[in-house]
This record gives sequence, C-alpha cells and structure tokens, in this order.
Amino acid sequence: MVVQISASWAARVYRDDVLNIQIDGTHGSAVAGYQSCKVQHRVNTPRSSAALSSTPPQASWQEVPDLQGNPDPFKSQWEHFIRAVVMGETFPWDFFAAARGMQLAENALQSSLERRWITTNAEPDSSKNSPRGAIKHA
Repeated sequence: MVVQISASWAARVYRDDVLNIQIDGTHGSAVAGYQSCKVQHRVNTPRSSAALSSTPPQASWQEVPDLQGNPDPFKSQWEHFIRAVVMGETFPWDFFAAARGMQLAENALQSSLERRWITTNAEPDSSKNSPRGAIKHA
C-alpha cells in the first residue's frame, strides 16, 4: 500500500480540497479530504494509452456518501466565539493558545529543515492575564 498526503493551497491531488490523503492499494484507490471522499475500484481504473481520451480521469471516481455531515471547523470555532461573546461566557482559546500554535508550526518547519527533533519552550504563563489563560468577555 502506498499513502500520499498533500496539503496545499496550490497543488491538490484531486484539486477540490485543501487537504487530500490519497491511498493506493491493490484493489483500488481512495482520495479523502475535509469535505469528501472518493474511491476508484481497480476495475474502474482507466488503462493507460497513448491516445488522448475525451473522458476526464476523475470521471471513474465514485463519491462516498456522507452519512453524518462534516461541519466546517473554522465556521464552528467562529460560532463558538460569537456565542461566548453574546452570552458573556469564557472563551477557551486565547492569544497564548494562538502563540503556542505558531510556535508549534515554526518548530515543525525547523525540525523538517534540520531533520532533527526540536524541543518546544515552556508554555507562556498566561495566568497573569486571566484565569487559566482564557478570555472573559463582559
């Protein structure tokens, strides 16, 4: 089995989603993304030919039915934030959580470039700003 993971805004495996995970096996292939999953059984895989076909390569792929729905994670987090603001509740992700996310991304890039493990710095002490680092909206 061969697995390829591609996450890019510019080059996409199936070219219809930001993240695509392609799995090729002996009985077929699958391409899964944030919004959908498509499969192609080996009997439906077009044979290679020197002649150009008028049928696009994606035509033989079948959509896997979405049985439970997949909400947009960015929309869900915005809804959660707006609800916290309107209801005066504590929002669990603050500036320090964003900083930790940036630190993780930067360390991952450095680790990849240097081909070594990178130790992250200690978590910033956000307790001085608000309880448990959370933002309380008044």
